[in-house]
Amino acid sequence: MSDQVDLTNCDREPIHIPGSIQPHALILVLEEPSLRVLQVSANVPERFGLSLEEILNGSLHSLIAEADLAYLQKHVLGKQLEAAPHYLPPLKIIPSGLVFEALVHRYQGVLILELELWPDQGSMVHEEVYVSLKHTLNQLQGTSSVVEFCQRASEHVRQFTGFDRIMVYRFADDASGHVIAESKREDLGSYLGLHYPASDIPKQARALFVKSQLRLNPDVRYQPVGLVPALRPDTGAPLDMSYCVSRSMSPIHAEYLQNMGVGASMSISIVIADELWGLFACHHYSPRYVSHTTRMACEFLAHMLSLQVSNKERDEQHEYKLRLHREHRVLADAMAMQAEFHPVLIQSPGHTFAGIEAGGAALLLNDTVYLRGDTPDEKDVHALALLLAEKVEPAVWSTDHVAKHFPGWAGQASVASGVLAARLSRQAPAYLLWFRPEEKQTMNWAGDPTKAVETGPHGDRLTPRKSFELWEEEVRGKSRPWLACETDAARILRQTILETEVRRAEQLVRLNSELDERNRQLDSFAYVASHDLKEPLRGISNYSNFLLEDFADQLDEQGISYLRTMMRLTERMETLLDSLLYYSRLSRGEIHGRRVDMNTIVQDAQDMLIARIQESGARITVPRPLPEVNGDADRLSEVMSNLISNAIKYNDKPQSEIEIGWQAGELDSPPVFYVRDNGIGIAEEHRQLVFQIFKRLHGREEYGGGVGAGLTIVQKIIERHGGRIWLESKSGSGTTFYFTLEQDPNVP
Repeated sequence: MSDQVDLTNCDREPIHIPGSIQPHALILVLEEPSLRVLQVSANVPERFGLSLEEILNGSLHSLIAEADLAYLQKHVLGKQLEAAPHYLPPLKIIPSGLVFEALVHRYQGVLILELELWPDQGSMVHEEVYVSLKHTLNQLQGTSSVVEFCQRASEHVRQFTGFDRIMVYRFADDASGHVIAESKREDLGSYLGLHYPASDIPKQARALFVKSQLRLNPDVRYQPVGLVPALRPDTGAPLDMSYCVSRSMSPIHAEYLQNMGVGASMSISIVIADELWGLFACHHYSPRYVSHTTRMACEFLAHMLSLQVSNKERDEQHEYKLRLHREHRVLADAMAMQAEFHPVLIQSPGHTFAGIEAGGAALLLNDTVYLRGDTPDEKDVHALALLLAEKVEPAVWSTDHVAKHFPGWAGQASVASGVLAARLSRQAPAYLLWFRPEEKQTMNWAGDPTKAVETGPHGDRLTPRKSFELWEEEVRGKSRPWLACETDAARILRQTILETEVRRAEQLVRLNSELDERNRQLDSFAYVASHDLKEPLRGISNYSNFLLEDFADQLDEQGISYLRTMMRLTERMETLLDSLLYYSRLSRGEIHGRRVDMNTIVQDAQDMLIARIQESGARITVPRPLPEVNGDADRLSEVMSNLISNAIKYNDKPQSEIEIGWQAGELDSPPVFYVRDNGIGIAEEHRQLVFQIFKRLHGREEYGGGVGAGLTIVQKIIERHGGRIWLESKSGSGTTFYFTLEQDPNVP
């Protein structure tokens, strides 16, 4: 453990194993099933009228009446007592004749019997318990808000128990406490509205409040009574007293109460869904004991209050929840009808999304930011999304103090002190964001919440503050907190968007499958048609030639011209059919993939085009060696031949420059190859046409003619390798064709 003295000292105090109890009580630790006494509090011998030796290792059988023992064995010990104190009827100790209030529970392998006897009967609570309890519950039914409910409850608990002051604390997310209701003696100053720092009730104390919902300290100025022996004889460990009602309190907490002038205290926990929502803090300014009967009623009341507070909170947000639900249904229905979800959000009414109350909202999708209402600018929204993606794990996250998590955002307080974020993708920053502006607050603390480090009566450790006078603090950089129903609404909207996208992806898969099938059918048709048309076309060409050879002398000049035109057209049509046939074969044929060196591919292509390259004087450069790829070497050579050939063909510069290279892909992306020329370029309006079969951008005889199938074949080969091709061009300055040969996982 660190020797540093700071606020975490309180969190490290082992208050569940104090090794002592309050002096009005006695404790016996029993072994089961023999009920042998293993450990007792040091005041047991005096109260029992026996020596310690006569008690330790003896049996409970010799200490209590036979009828009480029989009741215990028959009606109690068979019950589930693990971590669950059970109130017993008054228990008479035979040797001394004293009658104690008693309770028993089982924990960590032993049975723990606690006996309580309050000597000052005048300070005990005497109450018509059940009549008061019924009246209290009836009165609480008519309240309309949590605060009103807690106020009424505090008044009734005070009547019920007779304490001088009853405060209802509500814990914030940072574990600080806020007094939201108070009932007090008229002559006492009020603590209503004051805040108490989280260190006033340390972390482990809050955990014990959840385990044990009622805690009584009838005299805070008591002297603790130790256990004998100090450690459990069966385990050698301290006795865990988490569920002991007479457990000695922390010396720091006792000093804290004494500094407040408190003589006795009782707490009743309000637990919702296993979380400590708040508690009733009961203070009396002199010693005060509460009988078991009243305590049982208080515990029952604590359970009822926990249920009622939860219901009241739900009721308070009921209308708002209904409105959020309606907004969500409208969005969900609209998204189901649209191809994309984001236009629905952007065009929905209001200045946020889904009716969540905020100053503004933003949608970041595909690197585009859509803003609504008062928000940070696009650049800052991008930056926030990157921070969230890197630092925040939950898919839906909220804070009313974003600068606490991201200090660089302190300057955005006027529009974004509070942030509610719903992540839409893990692949790239994509978020729905809601922003709330700063709400300046004056926090009223009960005294200076910062505990000074000083040497106190318990050593060199934190000493609780002595003043609980009003201490004001101006709170900056925080917004109105986000409600649970708002984070739920964000979570549901996110889920709806993701489900919509999944359905759309499934539709796309189905449509792509149908499209692939139709393309296969079309390829088959093109193959059959082009194959079958070649034979009659060849006949027309042959007969035209026969006419020219055998009957030329019987035809005039115009007839001969018609026949020559017919032969030229049949030759062109045959060329077109050859291209179509080849294109169809590419769609149907196998791709023989293997590891190939792209440097060899480029060299093969240049060898095939050697005459043309020499004739044109084109200069081809490869700035750095090309990587190996998986592919069909013959087909890839064809790709390079086409691209180099086009680069030579469509060039009007005195010196044709062709560069062949590659760029490394990002992350897991495949390498990107390129073929760049300084040719005539391609106008922007024509860039989508160059890959269409038989589509020429120039006259038939310009730039060496051709049928316009080369780039279509290149595209088909690349697609058969799982890649894609695209281009960048500037008219008059040249064109660069880029292509990949494998599916890029980052491209949807």
